[in-house]
Amino acid sequence: MPGERYGIAEWFGEPLLALTPARRAQLARSALQHGDAPRCPFQQGDVQCSKKGGVCSIQRYEEADSGGRIAAAVGEPVVVCPRRFQESQMLIRWLAEIVGIDADSTYVAREVPFMRGTRTGKPAGKIDLVIAGPEEPSLRGAGRWYGLEIQAVYFSGEGMPGEFELLLGDTQDSPPFPSKVRRPDWRSSSAKRLMPQLEIKVPTLRRWSSKVAVAVDKPFFESMGGPSPNASRDLDDGDIIWLAPELQRSDDHSIRMTRGHFEVLTLEDSRPRLLAAETISRGEFEETLRRKLEPLG
Repeated sequence: MPGERYGIAEWFGEPLLALTPARRAQLARSALQHGDAPRCPFQQGDVQCSKKGGVCSIQRYEEADSGGRIAAAVGEPVVVCPRRFQESQMLIRWLAEIVGIDADSTYVAREVPFMRGTRTGKPAGKIDLVIAGPEEPSLRGAGRWYGLEIQAVYFSGEGMPGEFELLLGDTQDSPPFPSKVRRPDWRSSSAKRLMPQLEIKVPTLRRWSSKVAVAVDKPFFESMGGPSPNASRDLDDGDIIWLAPELQRSDDHSIRMTRGHFEVLTLEDSRPRLLAAETISRGEFEETLRRKLEPLG
């Protein structure tokens, strides 16, 4: 019976389903570090891809009835490289519009130091992006700059080198079905990675009368519960501007990042969404514990 597995959606900026076997083999050689990596189409300027393996996003695929080949993509791609969010500077322009800054006059600073080590005095944490209005290149006019944090998704399960090897030698038009099981690890990406950063940054920016925007893709945001029943877009209603852009696939298999849902939440309302988990009962825990206990020896 055909199954479903996650595999490569975009590879060095190119959609897997649109690639010829020859192009797949060429990218596989780059992914296996047998040649130079292509340039990243999402970053400004002629910047070479720096992500090991070059996978921008992953996709759930359905296996063909005959087995061994991809039949169709299922659902939406999931972003696994933060640079994927830089396409056409859409996020920056979207945030500028939300906060009332003219996008054509927006200033941008990248990786701005936010913390420093108490012993070394060196930067120990940064804000991914900061946007400001045209009157604030010297930071006059407090409150008219906004931080932007970007969070891609980690995945658990088998790594991608096996897929690269498979694609390197494949000659059929339809790509091979993913050879191993893997899945997006929403919890590691949210509770373990994103939440600790927000716990530090949001209260400080709140004291500074500013806010932070957080960009996660639509599947990530849906893993956090999705849009609120009565989602607020009033900046005075919270501390965090949640941006959930979407990766939309066209008939020719090209994939484009577009604006999706956004809403404003407090840090307090964001915490349970990011945790996305609850403590199980003692009885359930101890039942599992009994099954797992074995003699030491």
